[in-house]
Parts: sequence; structure tokens; C-alpha cells
Amino acid sequence: MMMVEKKWFIGVDLGGTTIKLAFINYYGEIQHKWEIPTDKSEEGRHITTHIARALDDKMEELGLPNSHFIGIGMGAPGFIEMETGFIYHAVNIGWRDFPLKDKLEMETGLPVIIDNDANIAALGEMWRGAGDGARDLLCVTLGTGVGGGIISGGEIIHGTNGMAGEIGHITSIVDGGVQCNCGKKGCLETIASATGVVRTALETMDEHPEGSLHKISGEITARDVFDAYRAGDAHATEVVNFTTSHLGLAIANLANALNPSKIVIGGGVSKAGDTLLLPLKEEFDKFALPRVKEGADFAIATLGNDAGVIGGAWLVKTKLMQKS
Repeated sequence: MMMVEKKWFIGVDLGGTTIKLAFINYYGEIQHKWEIPTDKSEEGRHITTHIARALDDKMEELGLPNSHFIGIGMGAPGFIEMETGFIYHAVNIGWRDFPLKDKLEMETGLPVIIDNDANIAALGEMWRGAGDGARDLLCVTLGTGVGGGIISGGEIIHGTNGMAGEIGHITSIVDGGVQCNCGKKGCLETIASATGVVRTALETMDEHPEGSLHKISGEITARDVFDAYRAGDAHATEVVNFTTSHLGLAIANLANALNPSKIVIGGGVSKAGDTLLLPLKEEFDKFALPRVKEGADFAIATLGNDAGVIGGAWLVKTKLMQKS
């Protein structure tokens, strides 16, 4: 085991703008990290080549051979066939029916394991972040969309065809909801994402002509809304209460079914910290069963942009090492 412990894992987190890469040791500590731009030209066909080249260059720079690495754990957006690492569709990248695992293995000469980007962020938080080693964990990421990862008994839940954890597409508004990118209407994502918070603020702006959000020049952001809420602005309070009531209800319903010990909130909106967490917890408490509520601790994600690469390394450690 000592020899294996000296080897490193590679974590890769594919985003629409950048690809984050990291060399990570056996204990989940990042040794080197860097990023490259995501080249979405020609339906993303150059991405695997660019990842392989970036890894080769870094290994050469550090004087490390391929044999120093156990394998690559990668998070990608889209609908993924878990066993084969085959991407059916990744809207923001351009991939359709793309054999990601096979291509990356061929180009790097290393074993590869693929999972959904929200899932690996949840695994990263469980291992080295706010999850604090919890084996039953619900991770909700509030960014431009709403993502989620569900960990039960230490294992990420994928469901029958890889769709488990699509928390953002729980229906929150049954009638008259806003159109979501998924094709449905009234999804939680249309309310609790950064985009959703801003939309709610803009739609209710005329009802509050004296509100401080009127005085902002340029585009309003979710951060502006939470800053105004913190300052006691009545309009911003209405927006935050609307957002957290829907989010708290959805999380409570999930928690009643899953009974997690940790509920980790990540993504850009989570930077609001307690300004988000306190009203969210209040709403959650209304709808969660008493014993579920007692068992669940809320926490803001701590790993930020590193969650994905660390989660990728966890996959290598727990899945690929068993086979090696």
C-alpha cells in the first residue's frame, strides 16, 4: 500500500468556459492545479486532445512519468452513461453521442472514470470539504443553474439511467411557471438559480419604486439582491423570501425521502453565506419531519472551484484503484 500511497490522482473538471486540472495526492491534497480554456469549436471534438496535451506538458515540467498516476477522474456536464463514460448530450459543450472515456484513455494512456460535474462536486465536498466525511449527504449548487448530487451510504446515486440528483428540475410552480432550459416550466432552477433570483427581482421591481435595487446602474446581480436584503430593503426581502420558500420546500421534501446528515449549499449564490442560509433553514424547518430536521446540518460548501477536481480524484481512489 505504501507504494500506491505515493502515487497521485488526476482530477479534471470540464466547464463551459474553462477546464480545471489538478494533480492530487492519496489524501486528497492538491499538489498542482491549473486551467485551460474550453475549446467548443467543431462540437467540442478537440477537448480531449487539449486535456491530454495539458497533462503531458505539466508532467514534463515536473519531471513525472505517466506511471506516477493511478488514473483520471473527470466531471462533465450533460447526460452520461456511467459505465462506459459515454456522453449522450452535453448542451453547453456541443457533444452528442461522444465516447469521452474511450477517447481520453486513448489520448492519455491512463484509465479514466467519468461522472456528472455536480456529482463530483458533491463527492469533493464529502471527502475534503463541508461534508466533513458524511456518508449521507445532499449537495445543492446554486449558480447560473441549480445542480445537485445525492450521496447515500457513501455512494453517489445515479439512478437507472444517470439522471438522479437533477434537483434543479423539481417542479416548484405547477401552473404559470417560467420556461426552463430543460423544456419544462416552473422548475426550481427558474427560481433559485442566480438567474432566477435576478428575474424575480426584475419582475417585481415596479411594485417597489422606492427600493434600493432601483438605484443600481447597470445590470442587477443576485449579489445585489442579497446585499439589499442584508440592509433591510423591503423589495429584496420579498425576493429572498420567495426564493428560499421554494428552495427550502424542495430540500425538505428531498430530506424527508433521503434523511441526510449534511445538506451542503454551493455555487455562486452560496457566497451570500448566512444571509441565504438563515431564511433557507427557517423554510426547511417548516416542512422537514422533526427527526429528519434533527439529523440534518446545513453548511456552505468550502472547496469552491476545487470541489470538482477533488471529487474526480475521489472517484479514482475509490473506483479505479480497486481494479488496479
